[in-house]
Amino acid sequence: MSDRFVVVPVGQGKEQCSESEGAEGYTIEPQDAVPVLEYSREPNRYGDGMPKESSPFINNTDNDKGNLYDGKNMALFEEEMDSNPMVSSLLNKLANYTNLTQGVKEHEEADDDEGPAKTKKPVKSPALGTLIGVYLPCLQNILGVILFLRLTWIVGTAGIMESLAIVVMTCSCTMLTAISMSAIATNGVVPAGGSYYMISRSLGPEFGGAVGLCFYLGTTFAGSMYILGTIEILLTYIVPSAAIFKAEKKEDEAEALLNNMRVYGTCCLTLMSLVVFVGVKYVNKLALVFLACVILSILAIYAGVIKTAFEPPDFPICLLGNRTLQNHNFDQCLKTMEVDNVTVTTKLWSLFCDSPDLNATCNEYFTLNNVTVIQGIPGLTSGVIRDNIWGDYGPNGMLVENKHQASEPAADTSQDIYMPYVANDITTFFTLLVGIYFPSVTGIMAGSNRSGDLRDAQKSIPIGTIMAIATTTFIYISSVILFGACIEGVVLRDKFGDSVKGNLVIGILAWPSPWVIVIGSFFSCCGAGLQSLTGAPRLLQAIARDGIVPFLQVFGHGKANGEPTWALLLTGGICEIGILIASLDAVAPILSMFFLMCYLFVNLACALQTLLRTPNWRPRFKFYHWALSFLGASLCLSLMFISSWYYALVAMLIAGCIYKYIEYRGAEKEWGDGINGLSLNAARYALIRLEEAPPHTKNWRPQMLLLLNLDSDHAVKHPRLLSFCTQLKAGKGLTIVGSVLEGTYMTKEAEVKKAEQNIKSSMTTERTKGFCHVVASSNLRDGFSHLIQTAGLGGMKHNTVLMAWPGTWKQSNDPVSWKNFIETVRETTAAHQALLVAKNVDSFPTNADRLGQGTIDVWWVVHDGGLLMLLPFLLRQHKVWRKCKMRIFTVANMDDNSIQMKKDLQMFLYHLRLDAEVEVVEMHDSDISAFTYEKTLVMEQRSQMLKQMQLSRTEREREIQSITDSSRSSIRRNNQTGAAGSESGPSRELEDTQEDEAQLIHDRNTASHAALNDKADAGPDRVHMTWTKDKFLTERNRNRAEASMGVRDIFNMKPNQSNVRRMHTAVKLNEVVVNKSQGAHLVLLNMPGPPKNRGGDENYMEFLEVLLEGLNRVLLVRGGGREVITIYS
Repeated sequence: MSDRFVVVPVGQGKEQCSESEGAEGYTIEPQDAVPVLEYSREPNRYGDGMPKESSPFINNTDNDKGNLYDGKNMALFEEEMDSNPMVSSLLNKLANYTNLTQGVKEHEEADDDEGPAKTKKPVKSPALGTLIGVYLPCLQNILGVILFLRLTWIVGTAGIMESLAIVVMTCSCTMLTAISMSAIATNGVVPAGGSYYMISRSLGPEFGGAVGLCFYLGTTFAGSMYILGTIEILLTYIVPSAAIFKAEKKEDEAEALLNNMRVYGTCCLTLMSLVVFVGVKYVNKLALVFLACVILSILAIYAGVIKTAFEPPDFPICLLGNRTLQNHNFDQCLKTMEVDNVTVTTKLWSLFCDSPDLNATCNEYFTLNNVTVIQGIPGLTSGVIRDNIWGDYGPNGMLVENKHQASEPAADTSQDIYMPYVANDITTFFTLLVGIYFPSVTGIMAGSNRSGDLRDAQKSIPIGTIMAIATTTFIYISSVILFGACIEGVVLRDKFGDSVKGNLVIGILAWPSPWVIVIGSFFSCCGAGLQSLTGAPRLLQAIARDGIVPFLQVFGHGKANGEPTWALLLTGGICEIGILIASLDAVAPILSMFFLMCYLFVNLACALQTLLRTPNWRPRFKFYHWALSFLGASLCLSLMFISSWYYALVAMLIAGCIYKYIEYRGAEKEWGDGINGLSLNAARYALIRLEEAPPHTKNWRPQMLLLLNLDSDHAVKHPRLLSFCTQLKAGKGLTIVGSVLEGTYMTKEAEVKKAEQNIKSSMTTERTKGFCHVVASSNLRDGFSHLIQTAGLGGMKHNTVLMAWPGTWKQSNDPVSWKNFIETVRETTAAHQALLVAKNVDSFPTNADRLGQGTIDVWWVVHDGGLLMLLPFLLRQHKVWRKCKMRIFTVANMDDNSIQMKKDLQMFLYHLRLDAEVEVVEMHDSDISAFTYEKTLVMEQRSQMLKQMQLSRTEREREIQSITDSSRSSIRRNNQTGAAGSESGPSRELEDTQEDEAQLIHDRNTASHAALNDKADAGPDRVHMTWTKDKFLTERNRNRAEASMGVRDIFNMKPNQSNVRRMHTAVKLNEVVVNKSQGAHLVLLNMPGPPKNRGGDENYMEFLEVLLEGLNRVLLVRGGGREVITIYS
């Protein structure tokens, strides 16, 4: 049910009031002219379940809103008042704030309001104090079934000293947890949800969800335990005749009891679930009755203890030798008795002998030993405390014996299990008793769960909870000592009271009657079970409504008034599992695990917040310390493994699975939790450590800066680049994905955010783990430069830049694209960063592809750090490239020993632990072909042509067309001349001619597209001239004349020898690479550096195009100037 605040101004006349009444359905009484903040439970139209105000002002009316700007004092801030209210308005709003939990109280009122005519009740302020709101609920939740049914047995089995150790350990754990919980609970308002809310908001949604569900399971199994306790009291002590399954033999009694517990427990669970479903208000109204039962029972115990000091009760115990007998089927503790001077046998005789005759065959032990009667409760002054100091553990079936009684052992003990002896029903040991006892100290969260109902929660929660724990600790410690001082040891170890005619052991100590304890404990267990079945579904509903665990969403729904119907059904189902286990001693350790895990994380949350010194960590409760919290967490963890190491591992496994599920599938929640703060601190510490020295060669891995191009809709143009980065990184190391938008940030802010969202979406699709950074810059060149210089932080900076080859650089309208590319190459070289350039990146495989048998070919021309060797190894770690083999080619000149080079390279790869085929390719010295010569000439002619021509775009295109027509014949003549002096035949001449024609056509397009850039270069020469028509015509004719002369000079020029050699290398190397690697899945090639003279940049792009021609997937690699791979370990 959503809540929201409605602000209603008063004192403005009846018309205003009637308006509000018609709009909201409230009746407003005339008051002083003070704003009134009313609380509305009408469903919030915004739908997020949080209080909303339509305006930041507390007086939210149009008339008053204008008055706020009348004054001149605050005119400086008036433009910000729509988003930043005046301090007076804020304080007024906070003063009228009332906090009510979305808990049981609202559900009750919603039940009462159901009907055709609903009337809104005035909201009552929280009015519960420390005693009623915290102390008594905690007392009721802590004291329960274990105290009445198992504490005497624990004292008898473990002894007083070890029982005190158990009590001190468990109570210290809860006291330290209460201190931590008090600090968290007083650090702001804790809404409904209690411990789940505290943990989730302190440790984050992952821990919160995991521990919240563990706490839910603990509360649910607690319901099972209380129901089992109720049935045990009912069938063992109140109406034993109601048992459906009855044991014919003594050895079948345990199984019959478990079956009875299952049947009656299921019926009791169904009945309690119906009560909770019908209305929680009935449970709450009975809470006081249940609490009174607990208090009266404890008072009766203390009264009985005091009475034993001067008048012990008469509860005789019958011993055979030193063995305790079950006192069910006989009245007198005698073998024979005198009746009318005749010796007759008793009922006890018939239990051990095959007939009632004196000459009957009897059990050997019965024959050898006499029966003895001792008092079950000798009293405080009897000195029995000395016998109960130390424990008496034993296996299942071990007989309960009094060590101080004389006994003659029998030779045959095989029949003992069929005799009416009191025996252990389970194997007992210290750690088991810790697990069974711990549920008796749980329940400390009852106060924090009701924080919304408290008058002053930040004062009441610490005082009430700590006082309740102190009180119950005193009760438990005194009970351990008093039980050991008053009750005989064999009676204490008699779990079900068989030696005292089936009475509750703690009941025979009470005054005035054992029935006070029996009835009180019965109702106490009933009430605790109902409370668990009420609280657990609401806790599950709170988790489901937070939306952090997707598969639990259905349990957030319920009845119209918010009752968690589906959550109650699930709770009942889980509770039934505990009831089918049927043993109170087996269920108790299970819920101990879940509660201990919850308390562990409460302590961790407090310690974490304290150590991180979060600015918002300002609890009003000052008596806490991080060391106490860590001690509490350590104690919780220790108790988990002490109680049951395998249950502890299962509980931690469940919590871990839930944590990972929320991490991967859960909703993104930002609650300002401590884990984020811890991550920030850890990251800061790690970054400072990384800053101290660069990484060693052994630790070097490519830390990527991925430069993306975006289309007009700000979507990623080449998503396969992200896929390739994922395959190369496999989720390891740093990945920064960057892009640049042209413009200023003030004008491009929305587009920058949209681009970031698109890139993040693409990163998610391509499973690229990393960071996204989009910058706005006056031009793309500066933007990419800033990214290369500043991306990363401290030691977590990139060392490798990955980008796509500008495939459309020839068709571009201006040379900015390829100039930006070359400048990026230069900057990465200057920054000593590696550079990877992917050509034809759109043909690279996706993450879903699986490449079959094929090769990754490495062309190792020059050594620049070994990155070429490392990249194929990293790629083959990914499943896309896993089946590919690695081949390494290196180039040998004429004066190199190819055979020795191959051996050396194979040895080098062996030391590098890389598996690869090695091949040495020999490149013979050959004359420069006419094709190479003419290709270089055409390239230079085009560059020179575009530099000299200073025409308008239209005129330039017309001029280039005429130049092209006139130049074709000249090139053909030159080709024929070059072909005659070479070994090429007619076929080569034809190929050259076709190539040159295609090149010239491209030259014309490229030159026309470069017009704007050339005009920009020539602009400053003419910018200050005053133009007339005559001047314009004269200048145009002069330019045309100069251009014509320049063009004539171009066709008479000879190519630069350096460019001819570079083109020769590109052509020859391309022939070799295509010949060897055209079918490879990927070709890695050394990337030659750009020329130092910027005038040759366009020629550099041509060289690379020629070098890569005819290859599908190519990765150009340029090292960062340092070794990245080593042969040493």
